[in-house]
This record gives sequence, structure tokens and C-alpha cells, in this order.
Amino acid sequence: MFPRVPDQHKEGKPLVPNGLGVIYVLFTTVYLFSLYFLGIVKPVSGVSAPLTLAVCILFGGFMGLLDDWMDLKWRYKAFMPLIAALPLMFLAQEYPLRTTIMLPFDGMIDFGSAYYFILIPLIVMIVTNTVNMLGGLNGLESVCPAVVLIGLLGISELSGQPYTFMIIPVLFWLILSIFNVRGKIFVGNSGSFAIGMTIASFAIAADVKSGLLISILPYVFNSVLILLTIFFVRKKAVVSFDEKKLVSDHRRSLITLITYKRPLTERQVVAIISLIVALFTVLAVIIEIF
Repeated sequence: MFPRVPDQHKEGKPLVPNGLGVIYVLFTTVYLFSLYFLGIVKPVSGVSAPLTLAVCILFGGFMGLLDDWMDLKWRYKAFMPLIAALPLMFLAQEYPLRTTIMLPFDGMIDFGSAYYFILIPLIVMIVTNTVNMLGGLNGLESVCPAVVLIGLLGISELSGQPYTFMIIPVLFWLILSIFNVRGKIFVGNSGSFAIGMTIASFAIAADVKSGLLISILPYVFNSVLILLTIFFVRKKAVVSFDEKKLVSDHRRSLITLITYKRPLTERQVVAIISLIVALFTVLAVIIEIF
């Protein structure tokens, strides 16, 4: 049912089914649509959070499928998530959600109307693309987003705006993560874009933007490093594999920075990056508590 692609970082490069993230998209959208139609989660001011999230995640999966089929250029992928920002802009105004964001050193800043029309599109665009850019290793595209989502769920509980219905999609994603870490499946672009859209749309709907800002800092750092090297050095980040360990001779991404002249196994690299993401997510939770 799914196309098989070689696992470039495994001995013998075995063929692994790719694009299993579409299962997450289908399961999550059907689940969220069901919550809306069955009236389990009541709308606020005529706007349903589950329905809005379902639309956003569905578009994220569609965007990933387009990328798999057509190999979209980055100039298109960068701005396509802006379409999914439209339902979130409407939800944020109708609930209404806070237009303030806690920034380090500057404190609480109120963006007013600019939050709806500028900040929300930027959040969706940046989060979706940065999550997609940190991948290429078994477990990296699945474990790290799961860590961020779990942290944001915890922050929403602490802030008194529980979104407990999102626990089910997170658990389903964790099941896919187990198979992904073991090298049995790849979630593909459909999965990475969908989970990136999940993080962005959930953070906006649950009003946990400050926690999101801190949690995704490793993602942002990775994307900035990649883009700077592409713009100024005109080279891409590449990691070498000797059938046992990964190593790089440059520092053009978070992966190559960690493996720079330091041979590590694929699981060691994934564990280190996951730990970095977890530390920033825990920091976000701590800041929300105090």
C-alpha cells in the first residue's frame, strides 16, 4: 500500500514503507470531526476547536502529500501553511484568545490586532516548516514533536484551559513513533507537516503560545543554521554513514553540528536531539508554572 524507500542510515539500506504519517492524518481528522458532530466538545461562540484543528491537520497532511508527489520547492512550502492559518485567525477572534505573548527579557507584550493577522500566520508558517526541516533519522521526525506536544498539553492543563481530547491523537502518534524509531516505517512529509501543523494549531487554540516559543527553539536554531549555510555557503547539510556510525565534516544543521568529527550511531544522535528538545520543553513548563 505504501511505497518503499531505502533506509540510508541502516546497514544494507533495507527498504522501509514511507508516508505512514497519512494514517495519523486520517485517524486524527476523523476523531476530531467525530467530537464536533457528536457534540462531545461544545463550540464556543459558534466556533469548534476540534473542527478547526481537524481542518488544519488535514491541510498539513495534504501539503505533505503534495511535497512527496511533486517535490515542492522551499519557496512554495514556506508559504503554503499560511492557508491553514485562516481558520485559526477566525477561532482566535471568536473565542477570544489573549493577544499577549510572554517574551524573554521583555515580559508580556500585547500585539493587539496584529496578533490575529500577523502573529498567527507567522506561528503557523514557522512551526510547520521548522518541524519538517528537522528530520532524516529514524525517530527524529516523530519523537521530538511528540515531546513538544506532551509539554504543551501539560501547559494547557496548568493554565486552566485543558484540551484533554488531544491526548488521543498524541497517543496514536506515539504508537507510530515506536515503529519509526525501530526503523519499521517512515512518517514521510505527510506526517512531518501534519504533526508540525498539529503543534502550531494546538498552541494557538489552547493559548499556550509562550510555551511554544520556548519549546521550538531547537527547531528554529536548526532551520536558521540550514538556511544561513544555503544562502551564504550555497551548500546543504550532509552527514556521512559508514554502515555503523554517522559523522560530518561541517556544521550546517543540528545533526551535523552534533556529529561534527564525532562519530555517533543513529539512535545516539536522535537521543541527543530529543533530549535537547525535552530540556527546552521542560523549561517552557517551568516558566509557565512560575
